[in-house]
Amino acid sequence: MNTSANTAHIMIEGFTPYAGNHCETTAIGNLLQHTGIHLSEPMLFGLGQGLGFIYWDSKAMAFPFIGGRSKPDTVITNLAEGLGLIIHVQETSSISKAWQHVQTQLERGIPVALKLDAYDLDYFTNKVHFAGHYAVIYGFDNDYAYMADTKQQGGSVQTRRTSLSAARSAKGLMSSRNRSVTLEPIDPLPPLAPVIRQALKSNAHTYLNAPIRNIGNNGIIKMSKAILTWPARTTDIEGHFGLTAMLMERAGTGGALFRNLYRDFLRECIDLLADRQIEQAYQLFVQIAPLWIAVSTAIEQAGQTADEQYLRQASALLIEIADKERTAMELLL
Repeated sequence: MNTSANTAHIMIEGFTPYAGNHCETTAIGNLLQHTGIHLSEPMLFGLGQGLGFIYWDSKAMAFPFIGGRSKPDTVITNLAEGLGLIIHVQETSSISKAWQHVQTQLERGIPVALKLDAYDLDYFTNKVHFAGHYAVIYGFDNDYAYMADTKQQGGSVQTRRTSLSAARSAKGLMSSRNRSVTLEPIDPLPPLAPVIRQALKSNAHTYLNAPIRNIGNNGIIKMSKAILTWPARTTDIEGHFGLTAMLMERAGTGGALFRNLYRDFLRECIDLLADRQIEQAYQLFVQIAPLWIAVSTAIEQAGQTADEQYLRQASALLIEIADKERTAMELLL
């Protein structure tokens, strides 16, 4: 660490970025790894009860939003609760207090997970507002913050401190007030088997018993009907359809709208628990993941051709997906 009246340079020595695809699991993976604990990203996602679905639409939105996971922030909090981790979450509307907190932690050698609007970060090439993004800061100088982000964003990256400040204090859907998360060093993890069983059961219950019809299994059925109305929603079919397909497949979802991650989590669960019902659910997700890829591909093709047969194809696939996912989650419940 070097500091003077005119310059500041703080970098956590020995920090190694965690290689992940999804921002929130990558962020908590970074914090855990720095304390000496490494879990695979599928395990982090599963223990964090990350699988979900949302079809979000309103008059204020230019186009519907499709999400495949639980609400932002919940993967970290669920994971911490299940594993007995001690996390500290801070939110403040004061930009200066928010930065001072981060600086203090970094001076102590503690990396900090930050919630951000990806649009404002210099290293994001696809400029889309998403205020539920997570990345970890492990150093800074007068001009730049040094960050650990997902593999597709470059892993170890940097952004101007002014850009980071804007990203932290952004307003809008899924945003928070300069939210930051730190993790206390912990003793060895508890036995994973009971934690896994509880996470499977809780995630399945939440997925199958969503309070409104556009979330969980019912949300997929809702999308299967609503997708046929999409051409009337936009004057930029190619742009909106293409962006939706890209976000479903490549925007930190790990592919197949997070179903690849959950499939791989179940594969690890079989190895640890040797449970026949988990194995049956895993086999269903082996089938489900490529169906989601087929849906995003059909949406992209509909945008490129303006041919509504692709939307009808996607609609039928979504009904099949809903049926298979309901069966799989009932097995896990």
